[in-house]
Parts: sequence; structure tokens; C-alpha cells
Amino acid sequence: MKETQLNNPLHGITLEGVLNELVRHYGWDGLGQQIDIRCFNFEPSIASSLKFLRRTPWARTRVETLYVNLMKAQASHDSTPDKPL
Repeated sequence: MKETQLNNPLHGITLEGVLNELVRHYGWDGLGQQIDIRCFNFEPSIASSLKFLRRTPWARTRVETLYVNLMKAQASHDSTPDKPL
């Protein structure tokens, strides 16, 4: 089973962790702009969002994809050497 998870960037990360990181980075308003779903735009909370995402596969996929893209962007930004002054 370990072999099937080698290339899974979400392995070991909970949906709650993904959502918390996205909210930390974008805020609820920004997250609602990135993914236009009601649980992000009207009275958002972690609990209600998790409940919706666990029951709605297409929304969960969009959230996970946004998270993976954010992590890739941060990793590439972190690995880019600073320009000398």
C-alpha cells in the first residue's frame, strides 16, 4: 500500500488541515472567490465546510486541487534563489 501513496501530495494530510491552510492563505473571502460555493461565501465555518466537502466529491476535488497548486507554488517560490542586491 505504501507504493500507491508515493506520488500522492495529500497523503497524511486531513481535509481539515487542507481547509485550514487555504483559509489561512486566502481568507474566507478569497477562498470563496477561488471556489464559488455557498459554504465559503455565506456564514463560513470550518465545521459547515467540512460537512459539505465530505458529502460533495466535486467540491472536495476542487479544494484539494487548489491546495496542491498552492503547495507547489509555495515550494517553487521557496526554491527560487533570491537575486543579489
